[in-house]
Amino acid sequence: MILQRIFAVSLLAVCAALAVMAWPYQAPFSYEPVGPRAFPLLILGLMGLALVFLAIRPTPVARDDDEPELDRATLTKVIACFALLLVFAATFEPLGFILSSILIGVPMARLYGGRWLPGAIVVVAMSVLLYWLFDRVMDVPLPLGPLAALEN
Repeated sequence: MILQRIFAVSLLAVCAALAVMAWPYQAPFSYEPVGPRAFPLLILGLMGLALVFLAIRPTPVARDDDEPELDRATLTKVIACFALLLVFAATFEPLGFILSSILIGVPMARLYGGRWLPGAIVVVAMSVLLYWLFDRVMDVPLPLGPLAALEN
């Protein structure tokens, strides 16, 4: 119980520091009506409220029987997932959204028990569909990387 409270208070301090860093941010241009700082501040605010609740609540969170054990296999999956997200962040600009999504999506599907062919088909379809949704429907520009030559 005390470790959970220490973790919540520590993470609350990190959220507060990030909010202080995000507050003065002003972009030279904005394609959103509320500006680019609203999203991180909203997420940090919601996360802060949840952490305050975790720090002051009266009962501890106990592990249920249906939750997986925190064993070597689970930790390996968590570390692999984290590594794949780092690869996504590193390749997002140079490879573009679609290729970087495919690059991490197929191993992520395999990591959680998907088969190769259905996983690859779903990942490719979702990558293209999400690019189209962000670019055309929501008007949020995403990088295309080497696929930029295919655009109109």
